[in-house]
Amino acid sequence: MLDDVKRILLVLSGKGGVGKSTVSVQLALSLAARGKRVGLLDIDLCGPSVPIMLGLTSEKVTQGEKGWIPVLTKEPNLIVMSIGFLLSTPDSAVIWRGPKKTAMIRQFLQDVDWGSLDYLIVDTPPGTSDEHISVVETLKSCREPDGAILVSTPQAMSVADVRREISFCRKAEIPMLGLIENMSGYVCPHCSECTNVFSKGGAESLASLCQIPFLGCVPIDPKLGQFADSGDNYLTEFSNGPVAKVFNQITEVLIKK
Repeated sequence: MLDDVKRILLVLSGKGGVGKSTVSVQLALSLAARGKRVGLLDIDLCGPSVPIMLGLTSEKVTQGEKGWIPVLTKEPNLIVMSIGFLLSTPDSAVIWRGPKKTAMIRQFLQDVDWGSLDYLIVDTPPGTSDEHISVVETLKSCREPDGAILVSTPQAMSVADVRREISFCRKAEIPMLGLIENMSGYVCPHCSECTNVFSKGGAESLASLCQIPFLGCVPIDPKLGQFADSGDNYLTEFSNGPVAKVFNQITEVLIKK
């Protein structure tokens, strides 16, 4: 139920492995740290990673009077829903055809008691297929999404896939709030020199070419991956680091928008 949700943001990427779920989690944590009431919906049905990143792998969903009750996190303003909470074991595979995936997504959007939220962040699977169409159609049947945040890495192959995602957003009439270039260089922890491991600037150039806002470059930090694996809050522990600064800047831009 989305009646009391003020803003719905979709996080999209044209391909897997670009850090879309990582971006979704960090944005949710950054918004919650500012006192915003945030819901995070993980609809990557075949690869639900949000429960791991937030240290919630042992949690299960419960049923309330108004529908499924999202799982509480260690952060006071953040609640989460994922298919990972519905699987019997963490190793269980979701082997479903399109219609069953569509039905599950509709349940997530219509039958979850989100309560009153400032933001609902929807972490989508990669691509532009069944799951994306189901999300957009279900949302538009009750209310329009407020916008999409696109995630890419700097390489030409990733940028090419994001171009298709931009085309999808335009055809679906979803406003694009901006593009994030993830894994944009590696900052040495000793000398602070940035090495462009996967090149740099491809996503920024695409944003300029397609006339959509560019939200920022997120550098590589091995500690971010370590904290995601352990389910700890990276932004709190390394609040003055280069990655945290970028996410804080992106969050401020989104709030102003």
